[in-house]
Amino acid sequence: MFVVDDGKRIVVPRTELTYPGHNLRMHQNAAGASVDHVMADFEDACPYEFKGEASRKTMVEALTTIDFGEKVITVRPNNIRSKFFLGDLQAIMLGAPDRFHGIIIPKTNGPDDIIFLSKLLDDLEREGGWNTRVQLEALIETPHALVHAYEIGTASDRMVGLIFGIADFSAALGVREMVKDQNRNFHYAKQATVVAAKAAGLHAIDNAFLTLIRRDAPEDEAEVIREAIREKNVGAANMGMDGTWVIHPQQAEIANQSYTPNDEQIQTAKDIVEYYHEVGGGAVVHPGTGEFHDEATIKGLLMLLAKAVQAGKLDRDYLGALAARSNEVTGYDILQVMRRTA
Repeated sequence: MFVVDDGKRIVVPRTELTYPGHNLRMHQNAAGASVDHVMADFEDACPYEFKGEASRKTMVEALTTIDFGEKVITVRPNNIRSKFFLGDLQAIMLGAPDRFHGIIIPKTNGPDDIIFLSKLLDDLEREGGWNTRVQLEALIETPHALVHAYEIGTASDRMVGLIFGIADFSAALGVREMVKDQNRNFHYAKQATVVAAKAAGLHAIDNAFLTLIRRDAPEDEAEVIREAIREKNVGAANMGMDGTWVIHPQQAEIANQSYTPNDEQIQTAKDIVEYYHEVGGGAVVHPGTGEFHDEATIKGLLMLLAKAVQAGKLDRDYLGALAARSNEVTGYDILQVMRRTA
């Protein structure tokens, strides 16, 4: 969970827009996209000819001149074992201090990568005169990373999230189909990423959907793709993913909806939690829904309402008061444990 604005705001991203960082126009487009988080890429999306100084110059210019609003801003350097990694990191850390929030580390092999990067950031923050602390998200892209995901997630207090990277993971496994039926074919890997992230108190982000709607696509074809995006993301949300990567702004609206409770769900959750506290807790049946509730199900509803707060659909103080009532009795505030509150 990103902590921004001097600790006053937390962001659990529903949508993380990834785009090539060597192209200034792409940065400008990203700044206007309806997403929670942007990730400018030095790595896979950057052509060979722009690796090194060309992409670094553009990245620093974008970070220091473009207003990204309230979005979380991150950068993905080339991986730690790449000859470009150190130069990428030095360029942005020394050229754009306090102008972005985090680093997304690709091809994470294990916790040692995170420890190394965190120590390197300590030095670069001092050298660059940073007033804020850079946060980290790690991509889980290999079988080795998956089985060490919890260790990766707990390797540094800079860590805020784990991201499942389906393309490299598919390549490592030798799986050819990674778009259709992906929530079934990669169910174990996705939910293992979720479990590791939540055990470490981090957010979990699903992979990008790799099919885009062409400008000349007929409406029936476009609708098939939209429905596939929705199905993938609703399924991922049901596994516990907090959000997803998107590779184009056209995917943002559906993705945001998939990880945000709707108005009816929010009102029902509020009614249930309020009624539960009014009757004194314990095991109750809500008269409006006929559903059974106890402390465990109420915790789940508090987490749902936390997503509503993140989406700007519910007042943070209202949720805090509900959570405090549960904490007073149980000694357990799920929003604090799962880092859903600042």
